Amino acid sequence: MNFIVSSSYMSQKLQVLGGIINNSNTLAILDNFLFELHANELIVSASDLESTISAKIKVQSDAEGSFAIPAKTLLDTLKTFAEQPLTFTVKENNTVEISYQGGKSELAYINPEDFPNTTELEDASTSVIMADTLASAINNTIFATGNDSLRPVMNGVFFQFLENDTRFVGTDAHKLVKYTRSDIKNERPAEFIMPKKPLNLLKSVLAGSEEDVDVEYNETNAKFTFEDFTLSCRL
Repeated sequence: MNFIVSSSYMSQKLQVLGGIINNSNTLAILDNFLFELHANELIVSASDLESTISAKIKVQSDAEGSFAIPAKTLLDTLKTFAEQPLTFTVKENNTVEISYQGGKSELAYINPEDFPNTTELEDASTSVIMADTLASAINNTIFATGNDSLRPVMNGVFFQFLENDTRFVGTDAHKLVKYTRSDIKNERPAEFIMPKKPLNLLKSVLAGSEEDVDVEYNETNAKFTFEDFTLSCRL
């Protein structure tokens, strides 16, 4: 199994995914990126159990397969390359060979079976928000949220979807910020609390973009789909 991909293009995508990985994990598989190759489309995922983010990457290939590779090692390796095509070859000795102009690198990979499955949202409600609008809403409320493990309800941003507007609220019980957007209308009322970590990731990725973000949510989970990325998290 092999595929060819641009070094800078892949590095840009994986830098975003790396933001979800913890510095220390109780499960070894969470230190890895999951690679799923489907011919010319490569889906790379990262997870911390609570949140999972995936990116679709265009590659040259006619193969299919999956493997998990250490995230930090791969990111550090990609930083050393100037813009050029890279050829990834999965070998039978549990290594991935990366061929580039002037040399080769080999990284060990592990079985991907233990990687967390993406949660499918049942009976989900939907909304569409412009990326920069969502980034502004997060930026204007997340600073007011708390860090008290005994009161987790205050450690995230409250999303309230109403028929004529959408409200975002952050509070730590000492200060409270409510940010209202009348340009985001919804078919039916809904509300949930998003954790701080995935919100910080969304804020950094979405700022300045005029792309639409598709938001799906039910009582337990939310999913954000934008550009080539999908972020799902537990509420």
